[in-house]
Amino acid sequence: MPKVVKPFYQQRLNELSINIHIAGRVYPLSVNDTEEVHLRAAGKLIQDKLQAYAEQFNLRDQQDALAMFAIEIANENIALKRQKADSEQEVIIALSEIELLLKPIQL
Repeated sequence: MPKVVKPFYQQRLNELSINIHIAGRVYPLSVNDTEEVHLRAAGKLIQDKLQAYAEQFNLRDQQDALAMFAIEIANENIALKRQKADSEQEVIIALSEIELLLKPIQL
């Protein structure tokens, strides 16, 4: 998880200071060098979605676009968790079936 930017003398060697622009604001972050690409992509995704919502629904208030995007992301998160749980259950069932097939075979 990104942290608030620290003064340069307190930063670790593998940390970078980056700025993420969202809804007309700048968010300075101190991130691990492996997180930089993902966080910049996330910032761009958020900004692109906000712009799309603003144009599609003629929104003037960035807060409305942010709320709509938050709902979209929460919905996707719930769906992915449900999909993961379903997949895990399918794996458990498949392993149980394999176990039953192998039970008669004694090594």
